[in-house]
Amino acid sequence: MTQVPTADRPPGHGPRTEAPPTDAPRADARPAGTPRTDVPRTAAPRTGARDGAAADAAVRRAELAAFLRSRRERITPEQVGLVRGGRRRTPGLRREEVAHLAAVGVTWYTWIEQARDIQVSPQVLDAVARALLMDRAERNHLFVLAGVADPLPDTECTGVPHAMRQVLDQLSPFPAAVQNGRFDILAYNRPYGRLLCDLDALPEEDRNCLWLAFTHPGWRASLVDRDATVRVMAAKFRASMAEHVAEPAWKALVARLTEASPEFREIWARHEVVRSVSKTKIFRNAQVGTLQLVATNFWTGPNPGPRLLSYTPVDEESRQRLVRLAELDTAGPEQPPRTRQGERPLAGV
Repeated sequence: MTQVPTADRPPGHGPRTEAPPTDAPRADARPAGTPRTDVPRTAAPRTGARDGAAADAAVRRAELAAFLRSRRERITPEQVGLVRGGRRRTPGLRREEVAHLAAVGVTWYTWIEQARDIQVSPQVLDAVARALLMDRAERNHLFVLAGVADPLPDTECTGVPHAMRQVLDQLSPFPAAVQNGRFDILAYNRPYGRLLCDLDALPEEDRNCLWLAFTHPGWRASLVDRDATVRVMAAKFRASMAEHVAEPAWKALVARLTEASPEFREIWARHEVVRSVSKTKIFRNAQVGTLQLVATNFWTGPNPGPRLLSYTPVDEESRQRLVRLAELDTAGPEQPPRTRQGERPLAGV
């Protein structure tokens, strides 16, 4: 076997070897035309799905390569503390300069820009993103194209701008709330605050739909089809968490639920996933009775992510009950939609 030079090979890889020539003698060589009898005949494997996945991966690698080239060509050497030197054949930085700034091999970086089928680690992508002065949106795009989870937490959407709070208020008597991908309830109007339990009476850290669905007696009693509902919620949360697996807030919520709820532990161990869909929900409100409502999500960022959730009545009886629910605490002055403290605006709003 012939060793291939290992210069610029990624760390942790040993020498690469070449296969023997295809015309080398084989141990199972037999005269031409002689049928094989030592293996069973099987149907040819179906390759359609595999070919489709390979084609998708190739398109993604090409997009990644083009994106990196565009980012590299927009940066001048002076921006990153390099000397321009003599005449340049390419605008922006050279590939070897990016490799130097990111502390990766020139060949390795070149392969990425050539859309080679290689595995790129989060550490390499992080170094390249820093070398190319990428902002948060560009960094997210880089990791999505590479199909790699970003080890750094994303900017958390924890707040609601005033305009969105006005929208919540105008939707009354229909219940409405703004939630992030982790099911934190960031803001809500009066009907939503009374729909499943008294949200105003809860501490801020407990205003999370997943937490309440598994631990709050009043919230759980309001779910007519509770078993199916909590199972779907856990599956939605797992699907959303795939893009946030390294983020402390997500891991902390899972740890808290695992400790507090045996039911959550059992469901979480199934590793079920599902994406969000609008559907009819039935709630049992202790003050106005049963409500049949259609849940609709208005996404204010990438799906899954921050969203405005609204409930509209299926029938006239449910509509009248929502009106009564909204009027339950109107004796005092009009209250604005409830929000969390110390908020930052939602991305994309």
